Amino acid sequence: MRSTIALQAALIAASVLTTAVAQPVPAVGDAYVYRVINAYNNEPRGQVRSRIDNVDTDRVVMAVTTETPGTSIASTEVYAPDGNWLRHPLTNRDQPVDYAFAPAFPAYRFPLEPGSEWSLRVDAVNPATSARRSVRVDATVIGAERIRVPAGEFDTLKIRRTIYAGDAVNYLRLTETTISELEWYAPALRRYVRLISDSYYKDLSRRQGAQTMRGDWNLYELVSAPAAR
Repeated sequence: MRSTIALQAALIAASVLTTAVAQPVPAVGDAYVYRVINAYNNEPRGQVRSRIDNVDTDRVVMAVTTETPGTSIASTEVYAPDGNWLRHPLTNRDQPVDYAFAPAFPAYRFPLEPGSEWSLRVDAVNPATSARRSVRVDATVIGAERIRVPAGEFDTLKIRRTIYAGDAVNYLRLTETTISELEWYAPALRRYVRLISDSYYKDLSRRQGAQTMRGDWNLYELVSAPAAR
């Protein structure tokens, strides 16, 4: 049984790595829709729609609309050609905050292969306030897996990522936000098809001792994507 499972995993990994050689080229108008589920209680929270607005030699600009019952929030995200983040929100004490990264935030380190690891720190700026942050990411490609989501079945690389958002407030005795992500990255789409994300920070000012403050725990799954070209 173990040998059969190992063989299946090896075949999936080979398929994923072969697909990675011929990644698709992003095109203006391509749109991706994800459903969002509250992982605490499995209730639907809404959806996220990402549409490519511009493609340049050094960046891909996406218009992102987050829709929840009664609200619709528009934002802009910018990615390097390899999918790493140039402008992307990070959770700061349970609220999304826009970050601009230079160099790009290393959500991925290519070539992606099962067992590969990276731990890097990058500078970031909040464009709205000009506040500067030092952000660290620790990541591991923990294996290859074929999964099914509403958009279909995909060969993926499963990535575990821990992000330290650099948003500590020392005078309030609040630690920086720690963000945990488990991502199923599909080279065939050059993006994730499933993502589980949660966060926490610690309030050290409490007389009864440090209190862990937990944020949203969300599951994102791809519902629709552009047809293969």
